[in-house]
Amino acid sequence: MTTASQPTLREQVEDFLFKEAALLDDWRLDDWVDLFTEDGRYVVPTTDLPDGDPRRDLVFIDDDITRLRARAVRLNSRHAHREYPWSRTRRFISNVRVEETGDGELAVSSNVLVYRFRAGEGAPYVGSVDYILRRDGGAFRIAHRRAVLDLEALSWHGAVSIIF
Repeated sequence: MTTASQPTLREQVEDFLFKEAALLDDWRLDDWVDLFTEDGRYVVPTTDLPDGDPRRDLVFIDDDITRLRARAVRLNSRHAHREYPWSRTRRFISNVRVEETGDGELAVSSNVLVYRFRAGEGAPYVGSVDYILRRDGGAFRIAHRRAVLDLEALSWHGAVSIIF
């Protein structure tokens, strides 16, 4: 029996994903990068090849921790022309599924909707995010984050300049 003082594993993971969404919506990108493990990776495949593997296919983003830190620095500066001033975003996370992999990691997937507002226009980014999470002490850390856009093309959006 689960009590209010003992959240289920799925509830703990949801709380972590909601925290991540808030960090991204608040443009606290350095804090977001701190959620990753030192061997962490962030991948966004192209819209025409959602199953793309960065080892053999062209992808929009394939960042290790060094590139993630550099991405946060650039997006927080005036040099990220597509995001200066910053877009306003609002993320919605749903259909969270959690599977214990047996090796101390969790395979997590969720649906995501991100509304991006910039220059008087709004655009939805719809898709899913798959994670490999590890526990570090009592906290979760992201070992792998793969964000897949359901869009067929980026015609409204122009590019993926936000963290999806």
